[in-house]
Amino acid sequence: MHFSPKLRRTLAGSLALATLTLPVAAAEFKVDLSPEQPGRVRAAKVDAAIKLIPKDARFAKDGVFTVAINGGRLPLAAFASDTKTLVGSEPDIAQLVADSLGRKLEIVNVAWADWPLGLSSGKYDAVISNVTVTEARKEKFDFSTYRKDTLGIYVKTGGPVKQVREPKDIAGLRVIVGASTNQEQILLRWNQQNVAAGLKPVEVQYYDDDVVQRLAIQSGRADAYLGPNALAAFEAAKDGKTRLAGTFSGGWPLNADIAVTTRKGAGLAAAITTAINTQIGNGNYAKALKRWNLDSEAITQSQTNPAGLPKS
Repeated sequence: MHFSPKLRRTLAGSLALATLTLPVAAAEFKVDLSPEQPGRVRAAKVDAAIKLIPKDARFAKDGVFTVAINGGRLPLAAFASDTKTLVGSEPDIAQLVADSLGRKLEIVNVAWADWPLGLSSGKYDAVISNVTVTEARKEKFDFSTYRKDTLGIYVKTGGPVKQVREPKDIAGLRVIVGASTNQEQILLRWNQQNVAAGLKPVEVQYYDDDVVQRLAIQSGRADAYLGPNALAAFEAAKDGKTRLAGTFSGGWPLNADIAVTTRKGAGLAAAITTAINTQIGNGNYAKALKRWNLDSEAITQSQTNPAGLPKS
């Protein structure tokens, strides 16, 4: 969800938001930051997936599945206690795929802006870093979906805002959102729709620091935060100071998917999709997401190159 699409549809109709159960109680949610990751879910080789890898397929290294991941924030990926090993849900998914393909996993930490060039040049075999499927990206890359692209609205636990089900529910609220993100564009569209209907405008707030952002919610300087559900759900589960008020697709009003990204025509997508579906079927996938409180973003079936978000 690292892009900012322009308005794609006229503002009409209402939004039905799915409300999820509250996050895991903070006391029950434990995070393992050890580089060894003893709790990481491992998998056996999947012959059906391996057979789909073309004989002439080019890997960055023999016998290795090299995956680029941006080590930004948990639960997606961050550095372990040794300050050099990446841990999180993305490394766990990468491990399941590597195991399925019968290859050793090697993770490369990359800046978000650098992954397209590195992948295209063959520096690594895949990117597993919260990449949303878009039609523009499909011109250069292949995709194997593994998680829903979900945005969440989080409020202070015990605060006055209970649920956000449709755009009118944010009228008059002070809402924190990231600048130059697709969630900002969604929020601005909702606000425009509300103002046109005679409702109070939203006060949009921006914070560069995550700690300051969370303090603003907890102190009452802001009413809600709108952003990637994976990140906010993880923080809510850790301390219980914020809670989920509503969720919706990161591509609103369209559905959006997060996917393993490979070079266009590299021949790896079908094998990776089969690997993921095998892990979904045997329960390893669910266990991997549960480790990082991402159960709510699970998919029931991986797809190769599904319809992506339209070009801006």
